[in-house]
Amino acid sequence: MAEQTQPFVKLVSTAVSDIAALCELTEPAKELVPRAQSPEAYLDSLTKAGLMSDAIRWLAQGLRPRESVWWACLAARAFVEWGNKLPEPDLAALTAAETWVFKPEEENRRAAMAKAQETGYQSPASWAAIAAFWSGGSMAPPDVPAVPPPQHLIGRAVWGAIMIASTSAVPPDQAEQRQRRLLSQGYDIARGGNGRIAAA
Repeated sequence: MAEQTQPFVKLVSTAVSDIAALCELTEPAKELVPRAQSPEAYLDSLTKAGLMSDAIRWLAQGLRPRESVWWACLAARAFVEWGNKLPEPDLAALTAAETWVFKPEEENRRAAMAKAQETGYQSPASWAAIAAFWSGGSMAPPDVPAVPPPQHLIGRAVWGAIMIASTSAVPPDQAEQRQRRLLSQGYDIARGGNGRIAAA
């Protein structure tokens, strides 16, 4: 895990408890919240305790929408790099999610969901696209009253993308290694980077 020498600047809040309230954390992770002095310190305590899923869950919820979706996209790209294949509909969903990140407009947000609906919802790519759709706007069709997505949904989708990418068809020790790599990318994004860091 990369050392956390720079503060996180791309979070929706610097209050650890506010973000934790939106997450389905395990009890050990919840117990660490009151003692957390900063987001960086909290994530460090989670990873040192081996609570990788909780760390991913918190950061997926804590990052700003574009940054969080971008993290999911990087996880999907890593999934392919690790030797997994994405069907054509899933690749199209990933491209749609990345398009929304680079140009977060309403048309692109809805296009991401349209592409996700053509998948089987089993890949990190499909959940990256769903996360883009849940980033804001309305979950309802354009011609009816708006139904904003609940705040916690985007984080759940991003967490799902990262967990699928890191745990598919690998033993637990390798899954943790992959999660640490993806967390390092998430940390870089949180610090204002693009997440494209070299693998350890």
